[in-house]
Amino acid sequence: MNFSGIIVGAAVFLSIGICHPAVIKMEYAWGKQSWWIWLIVGLICTGASLFIKDAVISTILGGFAFSCFWAIHEMFRQETRVLKGWFPENPKRHSYYESKRNKVNNQ
Repeated sequence: MNFSGIIVGAAVFLSIGICHPAVIKMEYAWGKQSWWIWLIVGLICTGASLFIKDAVISTILGGFAFSCFWAIHEMFRQETRVLKGWFPENPKRHSYYESKRNKVNNQ
């Protein structure tokens, strides 16, 4: 039996499960400006994936890298969800959110 597909599938599922709440927490703490952290981690994992000889580990790193790249997109969408009131906003950044809401309402 070959378990590599199941291992890779489980690892990618886990990486998506890690990235989703991490995006929410990062947007809450630092805002969408922290998107570059996902880019750096994604590029590091992509580079590592190219040089690792083990196919399963290389594939898992590649999957995690692209989960990080998708998280960049989700950082910007998360801010929109916060502005709509679907997620709590960080009270320390209330003025930022208010200015974004006013900008949208005045258009």
